[in-house]
Amino acid sequence: MDEKDKLYSPKNEEKAIVLDYMPSGKASALKSEPIAQVIGKEYFTLLEVTPKIGSGFSIGEEVLIGKENRNKVELIKGRISFKDLTSNSLSELSDTIEDIINENEKKYVTFFNNARAISLKRHQLELLPGIGKKHMLDVLKEREKKLFENFSDLIARVKSVPDPKKAVVKRIMEELEGIEDKHYIFVRPPSIPKPYFYSNKRY
Repeated sequence: MDEKDKLYSPKNEEKAIVLDYMPSGKASALKSEPIAQVIGKEYFTLLEVTPKIGSGFSIGEEVLIGKENRNKVELIKGRISFKDLTSNSLSELSDTIEDIINENEKKYVTFFNNARAISLKRHQLELLPGIGKKHMLDVLKEREKKLFENFSDLIARVKSVPDPKKAVVKRIMEELEGIEDKHYIFVRPPSIPKPYFYSNKRY
């Protein structure tokens, strides 16, 4: 992957939000153990984790998953794909992503302030669902005058633009689902070795 196509370079996830918790484990699992499905707050990495003895998780709870700092997590079993998510995880996913964006709005507004062309005919802004060439040009024109301070500022100054926060949420969902397989803006690329991915294993 060309570095210019990704807004954030991958590092380790430090915090995650619990999407689903199964105290008795998965029904399909050979080994019965409590397990949770979580999503990283920085790169939206989907993971399965196990709790420390005597601990449990609540859906929507924030947990520490950094290598040196884990409060309730005993083991990170590994990354999972969108198709591995339980029905409970799927029902929580979109709202959880929106909550993460709300908590760090400035980071995602930065995308609109810094997004650039990825080819002679296409711009990063056009990767967002609902954002066409006219919207893209209007955003570029306005940000030349002054960088956007927040989503409300963007909406106020670019009258025709679709809700930018919802567009980012939809884009993140598409990247997690694997609909997009080339330009990963917000989500860590899948772990399957491909030319655009990094060889070192990261969580």
